[in-house]
Amino acid sequence: MKLILTSLATITAVMTLLVNAAMAIDPASVATETAANTICPVTGKPVDPTVTTDYEGRKWAFAKEACKTKWLKAREDSLYQKLGGKPAIDAAVDAFYVKVLADDRVKHFFDNVSMDKQRRKQKEFLSAAFGGPLPWTGKDMRKAHEGMGLTEEHFNAIAENLVNTLKDLKIKQELIDQVVAVALTTKDDVLGRPKKAN
Repeated sequence: MKLILTSLATITAVMTLLVNAAMAIDPASVATETAANTICPVTGKPVDPTVTTDYEGRKWAFAKEACKTKWLKAREDSLYQKLGGKPAIDAAVDAFYVKVLADDRVKHFFDNVSMDKQRRKQKEFLSAAFGGPLPWTGKDMRKAHEGMGLTEEHFNAIAENLVNTLKDLKIKQELIDQVVAVALTTKDDVLGRPKKAN
């Protein structure tokens, strides 16, 4: 139990840092599908165009070799990579929405939603939340769910569908627990509850 609480506290701290960092990301520090970044994602300094690596089809540039090493280590250690990176996140989100859209408890929330856009944004959010290299560029969770009238039952239904999706994909329980811990860090915002004092 102590280990679980410690893990939850660590994941909560990491999520807070990720969200805060994502909001302050300089677009020049993010590699696109067609061009390398011009600002080092580690130091925020101009890159040395000879210090690069390819990651998931994008060419990333860094100010120096130590930055590249640090960035690659962060990718390797991330929940994102442990889950299987972009292909795994894409497959999980697609399978997850099949379950959600069949779930009478929550499917009505998606009646007037472009599911292509919803899937794309969910993939981007989860990738960023789990430590992927691309920042979250959408609304914060509180604003995104404002006025929807979501309840604990709705949140639990979504979490249940997420867990069942991951089990169907044969994800290890240890990683599922980490995914759930990340999801729980968004609960108060998603449900519009008052922010807790730090």
